[in-house]
Amino acid sequence: MDASQTERFVAQKWDDEIVPQLVEYIRIPNKSPMFDADWKAHGYMDDAVKLMVDWAKRQPIPGMQVEVVQLEGRTPLIFIDIPAAHGGRDDDCVLLYGHLDKQPEMTGWDDDLGPWKPVLRDDKLYGRGGADDGYAIYGSLAAILALHEQQVPHARCVVLIEACEESGSYDLPAYVDHLADRIGKPSLVVCLDSGCGNYDQLWCTTSLRGLAGGNLTVNVLSEGVHSGDASGVVPSSFRLLRQLLSRIEDETTGRILLDGLHAQIPDERTAQARRAAEVLGTEIYDKFPLLPGMRPMHDDLAELVLNRTWRPALSITGVGGIPSLDSAGNVLRPQTAVKLSLRLPPTVDGRRAGDLLTEALTRDTPNGARVTLDLEKAATGWNAPAMSSWLTRAIDDASQAVYGRPAMYMGEGGSIPFMGMLGEKFPGAQFMITGVLGPHSNAHGPNEFLHIPMGKRVTACVARVLAEHQLASARGETSGSAVAADSGQRHGDHGCC
Repeated sequence: MDASQTERFVAQKWDDEIVPQLVEYIRIPNKSPMFDADWKAHGYMDDAVKLMVDWAKRQPIPGMQVEVVQLEGRTPLIFIDIPAAHGGRDDDCVLLYGHLDKQPEMTGWDDDLGPWKPVLRDDKLYGRGGADDGYAIYGSLAAILALHEQQVPHARCVVLIEACEESGSYDLPAYVDHLADRIGKPSLVVCLDSGCGNYDQLWCTTSLRGLAGGNLTVNVLSEGVHSGDASGVVPSSFRLLRQLLSRIEDETTGRILLDGLHAQIPDERTAQARRAAEVLGTEIYDKFPLLPGMRPMHDDLAELVLNRTWRPALSITGVGGIPSLDSAGNVLRPQTAVKLSLRLPPTVDGRRAGDLLTEALTRDTPNGARVTLDLEKAATGWNAPAMSSWLTRAIDDASQAVYGRPAMYMGEGGSIPFMGMLGEKFPGAQFMITGVLGPHSNAHGPNEFLHIPMGKRVTACVARVLAEHQLASARGETSGSAVAADSGQRHGDHGCC
């Protein structure tokens, strides 16, 4: 591929079409089902799907089939099937993944910004969902269009865009099973829903943490009572909740106390963390809006990287049963509830973690309080398989060509449930997990933004990797081509091995 021509084409596509599309997408408050129980009636998810599908159908990719798949009682899924082109292989395929549902509004946005208010400023597009992960369908098709523009061969490609990732991707297994014959067995999975340590080179995600969490509620009374009358007699539900949390977390250091929630960190991941720390320096914590005088949880930068990628950590993301300050009377409240978000090491089983959490918090409750833990999530993380030499070369060559710097590898602290699922269903697949969520982009929080130049460069890199995948497939270096050579069979008209 001509690197300069690819970058020019991609940049023009972003400027002329993708950014305007994302502006309209940000306006749509299509919150994930966990945050909008009436999502179907509101119709915002359908609006986002229609916006993306209408654009996809206008793209000049020969033979492309664009379809909205809607199983009964589930969120919709966009399924795009693109045949091989310019001599590429139809008996091997690449799966490109993204999602279109969004996190809720969150407070704290600057006065001139908002979750559903797209604002373009200094190469950044502010608003909810542009970077997480509305750009994925546009970046995926733009990368394929860049190949067609230069008549570069590529294998068959399948694009999946789901609509409940922010709720744990609970609908996705049903769709993957429903579409199994049409998807085939990808030899490469490209996911555009991850982060980047900086905007100066290509970053690939090597692991993702799992997640266990839900609503912990401590009840002590059937109704609120006068605090002067009851305090000292009736235990405070807030104090009892603090006791329970101390069973699972050291409140001084933040270390999780349940041994079963820890995992052995592979030597390769430790080495990658140290390399990332050398490259990023204090940007590891400078990217967060720490108040003056606040210090990070460790002085060793590599340990901070490992803390956010390979160690369990607890966050309290919501509180119930506590009135706001301006309406808080002298009342001993009947209950206190908190939403727990416990990040898990990539190799810890999510269900087992949920069981351990439940047992620790609900056994032998203090003062006989009624304690419940309503688990909402218990998802296992993901650790990437060893990367093939062809993919290592392709990713590094792409970063050098587009950024002039080598690619970097690092785990991410968040979760993408789809990755673990795919790792199980397609054990022979290779993974390129990347994204545009870099310093200060603040996914899920206020003032979230998409760094537009990073979006363009990631798109150009994906185009180059798709081209290299086809070359590797032709040489028999991908698992898909190997299976095809062994079996000599194809799945129906779709031809994906």
